[in-house]
Amino acid sequence: MKLFKILLAGAVLSALLVSFSTAKPDYAKKESKKCVDCYQGGNPKKLNALGQYYKDHNHSLEGYKAEGK
Repeated sequence: MKLFKILLAGAVLSALLVSFSTAKPDYAKKESKKCVDCYQGGNPKKLNALGQYYKDHNHSLEGYKAEGK
């Protein structure tokens, strides 16, 4: 019974993590970008300028101009 509870908890946690992570690949596909294009050093907790713009503009890159361009 104890093993069942541990396995059940693991399954629930895995399902939650998968459901939270599905949005980012969808955004990358929508914008024809790689997930790492929006993060500093590929760190999913630190957005770069592109990622921050995307977040602040309702998940759109419309009007974005890269620095120095």
